[in-house]
Amino acid sequence: MDRPVSRRSVTLAVAALAASAAFMPSQPAQAQAVTPIKFVLDWKLQGIHAWYYLAEDRGYFAQEKLAVTIDQGDGSAATVTKIMAGAYQAGFGDVNAVIQNASAKPGAAPVMVYMVYNRAPFALIVKADSPIKTLRDFEGRTIGTPAGGAAARMFPVMAAKSGVDASKVKWTNVAPNLQEQLMLKSHVDGSAVFSVTSYMNLVAQGLDPDKDIRWFHYADHGVELYGNGVMVSPQLIKDKPQAVAGLVRAIHKGVRDAAADPDAAIAALMKREPLLNKDLEKRRLLYTLKTIMLTPEVAANGFGDVSDARFARSFIQLKEAFDLQRVPTAAEVFDRRFLPPAAERKIAMK
Repeated sequence: MDRPVSRRSVTLAVAALAASAAFMPSQPAQAQAVTPIKFVLDWKLQGIHAWYYLAEDRGYFAQEKLAVTIDQGDGSAATVTKIMAGAYQAGFGDVNAVIQNASAKPGAAPVMVYMVYNRAPFALIVKADSPIKTLRDFEGRTIGTPAGGAAARMFPVMAAKSGVDASKVKWTNVAPNLQEQLMLKSHVDGSAVFSVTSYMNLVAQGLDPDKDIRWFHYADHGVELYGNGVMVSPQLIKDKPQAVAGLVRAIHKGVRDAAADPDAAIAALMKREPLLNKDLEKRRLLYTLKTIMLTPEVAANGFGDVSDARFARSFIQLKEAFDLQRVPTAAEVFDRRFLPPAAERKIAMK
């Protein structure tokens, strides 16, 4: 037999429902959930990282409902292995290292979603008064390189393109922080360097890199590699494609703003690392924008994308240099679906 329900019981039930509802997230709140992303850089903080912090300070990540934690790195190739290990979901690193890992471990390597360095910043440097005036003059000479340096590994490709007998060039391993000094003191005839780093190292030593140093940029001698860009894990693409698109949009706005207002970008960087040399890092930023980011190809196609034909040729060059057992497809390495529309990817430098 049913018991009558008292007015007090109804009142208590309504109160309980109201209290429980107060702790239940509403549907709009669930839709606005923030996605955390751990992001690793390629190296210690420099001017070439300023746009990430400018994007953070201007709320571009927050606008995309992202909580991005940015950590310093210890090498552009190491970014790839850190993402593969699951320590990070995204990072800034070398697309060529992605290609090599995708060759060996299909499906496990990160995917590049936003190309930043349109030209790989590999170069050989000699003193301006050196007798080495052409690439062929390196025959019979000694070049310093860090152990396993990518510039040294890619040299035979450039040599073949330039009619240089690579077997006649000698190599010696040097500490990365001594590359410029050993060349300047004539312990080696030249050094194989990462241009955006070496350029500012020379500036810090009181030299004018444009007058005191002769440069042989690989990109000017037939090497068609791209360089560093934003990469993400395959799992992030699978689970949260909207977050990947938001990450790319936010970073692109940071790059755009850094090109338009480099002082604001460096100010954002200095907030994170006040011991940096502000003037030197601004010069590094401007040099990088001018020499390897805002190229004629970028002017034509928009920032962040690649030329499919050139990209395919770069795969073949990497296969030759690193003896890849398998050449991955472009789709395994680069996914342009997350790029903003081409009209929004035009970037003008101040």
